Amino acid sequence: MDTRLLRTFVTLARTGGFTAAARALHLAQSTVTVQIRTLERELGTPLFDRLPSGTVPTRAGARLLEAAEEVLDAVARLRATASAGQGDAASGTVVGEVAVGAGDSLCSSRLPAVIASLRRDHPGLDVHLHAVGTAAAVDGLRTGRLDLALLLEPEVAESDLLARRIAGEPLAYVVAPGHRLAGRAADWEELAGESFFVHEEGCSYSDRLVRTLLGMSGTRPRITRFGSIDAARSCVEAGLGLTLLPRVTVERHLAEGRLSAVDGPEAPPVPVQLVRHRRRWVSPGARVVAEELTRTFSGGADAASHEA
Repeated sequence: MDTRLLRTFVTLARTGGFTAAARALHLAQSTVTVQIRTLERELGTPLFDRLPSGTVPTRAGARLLEAAEEVLDAVARLRATASAGQGDAASGTVVGEVAVGAGDSLCSSRLPAVIASLRRDHPGLDVHLHAVGTAAAVDGLRTGRLDLALLLEPEVAESDLLARRIAGEPLAYVVAPGHRLAGRAADWEELAGESFFVHEEGCSYSDRLVRTLLGMSGTRPRITRFGSIDAARSCVEAGLGLTLLPRVTVERHLAEGRLSAVDGPEAPPVPVQLVRHRRRWVSPGARVVAEELTRTFSGGADAASHEA
């Protein structure tokens, strides 16, 4: 059996639609349709019900899903075994490919140093970094497009995912240097009258900020949300309002005088969760990447020795 058909089947089952599956697999939608029909023909049973609300696995499809994931894991394990000899057992280097998903704040600040360290210690290990939001990261772990994910979330409640907090990311309120709040203290009542440029919906710390601001009586804040932290930060640099971002993403701008801090209400550090799929096999490369992520974020060698 062509395992590409199983990969397409698992992706369609997890995404719930041919268009979404095609996008995830970087295939034409017609190709996804042909592959699913081929698999159904080989197995002699329909695997999906095509409904107006989406594509839903049949009873046979639901039974097949876990087994298909096990087959794909076995294939990944086979490939890792075949390539193991290309590493250096004496030095402990590993080879392979690992896909990591994270928000763009981490991708642009913390993770380049991680990749540089891994490339130095494991030159045969390729780490593919994907800037994704929480929903896309969860979907990527479920479909197998991602091996690991870093989520800025208080908790990860999905039962099929295994998460471990490895750090807390400090947050900072910032404005342009000429803003009236630059370098000042401000309470919630004062902030509620300002314009905010924040990260997209689904970002835990931005959502919490917006809920608090909208819950204030009196002046209603003006809130604009962006899918890019760079876009929100640029609007603030232009003097249009405030933002709340991980401090690591604005440290350079603060040091260069392009932004100024505001002593706002307490904003607890947002947890950094290292997440993987609970049932999926963890390759040697993914283990090495998980260890390096833990070491970099927590600074603890002991914590890095545990499985992600």
